[in-house]
Amino acid sequence: MPSRLAKFAAALLLLAAAAPAVQAQDFPNRPIRMVIAFPPGGPTDFVGRLVADKLKDSLGQVIIENKPGANGAIGADFVAKSPPDGYTLFLTTVGAVAITPNMRTDLPYDVLRDFAPVTLVVRNTTVVVVRADSPANSTKDLAAMAKAKPGEIPFASTGVGSTTHLALELFSTAAGVKFVHVPYRGAAPALTDLLGGQVQAFSADVPVLMPQIAAGKVKALGAASGQRNPKLPDVPTLAEQGYPDTSSDNWYGLLAPAKTPPAVIAKIHSAFVAAINDLVVKQKLIDSGAVPVADTPEQFGKFLKDELARWGKVVREKGIKEPS
Repeated sequence: MPSRLAKFAAALLLLAAAAPAVQAQDFPNRPIRMVIAFPPGGPTDFVGRLVADKLKDSLGQVIIENKPGANGAIGADFVAKSPPDGYTLFLTTVGAVAITPNMRTDLPYDVLRDFAPVTLVVRNTTVVVVRADSPANSTKDLAAMAKAKPGEIPFASTGVGSTTHLALELFSTAAGVKFVHVPYRGAAPALTDLLGGQVQAFSADVPVLMPQIAAGKVKALGAASGQRNPKLPDVPTLAEQGYPDTSSDNWYGLLAPAKTPPAVIAKIHSAFVAAINDLVVKQKLIDSGAVPVADTPEQFGKFLKDELARWGKVVREKGIKEPS
């Protein structure tokens, strides 16, 4: 009898070990849901839908599900609590997984515990802009204006704790100046007030700013990035203008729930890399102002840890807290 029990237990163990392999072999056999923590029509939604359309060639139907709110935390929590089977994915920006976790102690998810990294999808350069008629033609000019009127020049961001806010904080520290931070609920109202003269400067992602830059309504003074953006090759980085340690790229990355089988992660990763590197998709991403990446799960995992630590340091040093 004990021998039969031992054989039965061994058989169960073999079945359990084989289950992920069978699941991966069969994956996918139904539509995949890709959660985006922003409303339809924005740059994250654009990237998600563009890539999802190409994924039909390899993964079948990928449905975009928009779950905005709480700086990305609503979408993140939904994916973190989804079954780890590869059928629910999270296309996230830096905010929900590297900035918000450093500003809040009550999040219902832990980034490193509850997610499995798949790939970094794109980087979005943060650019400092002013109105076309502004006397500032460089970030040095803007810093000089702030030194002449300390604490008087209004500088807009897309919200407290956003990459655009942190870009302002890093620039202010590097330049040794003080602006008046004016947080908005998103880029659209901030741009409206910049064009209307209510604020004198603003920083945001290239895809958000390109239409106004192309129309000649705003001037790009500097890229808060480690390198110049391909769509704005004549706009120097802040570091090139004498302000080091000011890189504040926004980025979009793909995550799956933790414990998703590695073989399923590998299939998803392979399909996403192929879609991002497709010549048509890649050119559309570049034309929008985004910089395609497509790295490995291991590389993205390390990058995510580094970003959590880096932005945590900035948040603590600047005393940035989510508004109540």
